[in-house]
Formats: sequence, structure tokens, C-alpha cells
Amino acid sequence: MRALCWVAADELAVREVPDPELRNERDAIVRVRRSSTSGADLPLLAGRDPLLRAGDVLGTEFLGEVVEAGPAVRRHRVGDRVVVGASVACGGCWYCRRGRHSCCDNGSTDPATADPGWERSDAGCFGRPPAAGGFAGGHAEYVRVPYADVGAFRVPDAVGDDRALFAADAAPTGWLAAELGDVRPGDVVAVWGAGAVGQLTARAALMRGADRVVVVDRHEERLRMAERHSGAEPLDYRRTDIPSELRDRSGGRGADVCVLAVGAPPARSVTERLAGRGTDRPDALHEAVHACRKDGVVVVLGGAEAFVDAFPLGAVTDRRLTLRGARRPDLRDVPMLLHRMARDELRTEHLATHQLPLEDGPHGYALFRDRADGCVRAVFTP
Repeated sequence: MRALCWVAADELAVREVPDPELRNERDAIVRVRRSSTSGADLPLLAGRDPLLRAGDVLGTEFLGEVVEAGPAVRRHRVGDRVVVGASVACGGCWYCRRGRHSCCDNGSTDPATADPGWERSDAGCFGRPPAAGGFAGGHAEYVRVPYADVGAFRVPDAVGDDRALFAADAAPTGWLAAELGDVRPGDVVAVWGAGAVGQLTARAALMRGADRVVVVDRHEERLRMAERHSGAEPLDYRRTDIPSELRDRSGGRGADVCVLAVGAPPARSVTERLAGRGTDRPDALHEAVHACRKDGVVVVLGGAEAFVDAFPLGAVTDRRLTLRGARRPDLRDVPMLLHRMARDELRTEHLATHQLPLEDGPHGYALFRDRADGCVRAVFTP
């Protein structure tokens, strides 16, 4: 089958790779109909993950049709149209039983290799190096889906592919951000980053009753999109003192909840991480901490890997802030989000700004990486 593979830093290619096969009775094989780029792919694209190998198949977010199911799969049949959550989780461990699928003890293929410096055991993830606890991704004609009854969800007939696709990762990440921030009716919420996750965080906050949601970015077309489709108030950080503006819009207090949906590059190696080198960019995080009201919540999303120098810990303690973070969403919210999509309460298809055949995957990633031609997400069809 054909798949979009990493070759070298900033180089992708569509190659022939072996067809996936069922490996245990809880697996399913899905024929891909849509797959999407993701901000979490950009460090991989740049070759900054030392565990990535030439030929690894990318693609975290995908949707397709079940073509084969293991004998223990109960929720799905051949022919079902399903969206597959980005996290691979067993459904039965201590974390999964509590709805924390992104912390699953058993989803990773090789947790010891994934991060020996931190001795961390994350859930598995599609489109990540197998040595980093991941699985071959969705930029392919077919994908093996482990624990299919846990991570694959039937798409309602009323929901089109381009809408349902974002229930795999971006929409549940946005909802999780609002949940971690404990967004309540009347809140003022600020979101740094107007990409797909930032826009869907803004929408989730409004759906939970926030009074005002401000989205901070510098790309005008994304800010306009956030205003038009999410109901957010756009702010260009190049032209505005963000903390001052947020105080003005919140009765002088500052935002109740600040969410960072800007992504971050990983450190170059475990050694650099432990030595404090290769630090993540702290600018937005510093601004969010200082823009948040006393007793407010700061939520950090995405794959930040390194240390951040000069972190304003004093501001966190003096102002009694709560700091929370998440790399990937859990799976428990996907059915709810699909139902909201079916009721037309949640629309996401506008985020698929560029639709391309899989053969044009390298070009699609270049557009996405450079934010060229107004690209928010490039969506591929095998």
C-alpha cells in the first residue's frame, strides 16, 4: 500500500509499505478516507525526534472504513465508518477505567525506549515512531487500529467526513483544554494560538458558557476564521499589549482561564533535557501567567519536551494560579463531540483549508509548516 513516510529532516515521500495485518483479536484494519496534518507533526518533520526512522508513517488524525476486525471486536463491523482517536489505549488499566486514556499503561509499544530519561509510560499514539511508543499513522491507505473497541468510534450518518475527521484529535483536545481550565458560565478565557486546536478550544469554552473568549495570534486569516466560526474575539499580539487588553476586558482582573495552544519544539536529546539545554520558547507561557487573574488557571497543551528557563514560579505562587498540562486528549469525549457535530452545534470542516491527494502530501505539509496560502490544516485523501 501507499503511505506518506518520513525520509529525512524536512523531507517526506509517498512510498510503498507492507499492508497492515491483524496482530491480536482486538485489532481492526481501517481503510483511510481522510487524514489531516497536525502541529505535533512539525518537530517530527524537522527530524528533531532521535527515535524517528526513515520509512516511519506519519498521521495522527484520520477517519475511514472498517475492512477487517478481530474476533474480540464487538462494537464494530466491516463497513462501519469510524473516526479513530489519536491516543492508543487498552481500556482496562487503572487510568483508562478513570477516563484518562492518554495516560494508559499499556498503549505504548515500548515505554522504556520512548523516554528513558524520564522513565515515562505514555499511551501509544498513531503517527509516532514505533520506538517512541507509537504506531504507524493515518497518512496511508490502510491502518491497523489496536484496541478498536476503545479507540474507534462510529460516525453518525449526519456527519460528513471533513467534519468528523477533527473528532480524532483537535476537537477533543480543545474540549479537554476547557475542561482542565474548569471554564464556567461568565468566565473570560484567553487562548494563545489560532490553529485548529486553538479555535476548537475557543469554541469549547463558549459551549461551556464562557462570557468572552479571546484568541491571540499574528496570522490575520486565522484570527478572522476564529472570529467567524468560533465566536472568539481576535487579538494580534504584534499590535496589542495582551495582558493589559485582557485586564480591560475582564473588569481589571485578567482572564479567568489562559490556554496555550501554540505548540513547542522538543529538545534535541534526553541529555540536553536533563542539562536544561534546548529549552522551549517561553514567551507565550510567560505572557499567559502574567495575564491570568489571581486564583485563575493556566493550561498548556501540546508536546513541549524541554525545560523553560526563568519560569515565573513566583507569579504562580503569589497569585495562587493553577497550572495544568496535557499532551494528547482522552477518548471519553469523542462520542459526545460526534453527537454535537450531528446536531450542528460543532462545525469543524472549515479547518480543512487544503484538500489534497496523498501523493501531494509533501506539498501539503510544506503549506502547513509555513502557514502558506492561509493553510490551517491540510487534509489528504488516499
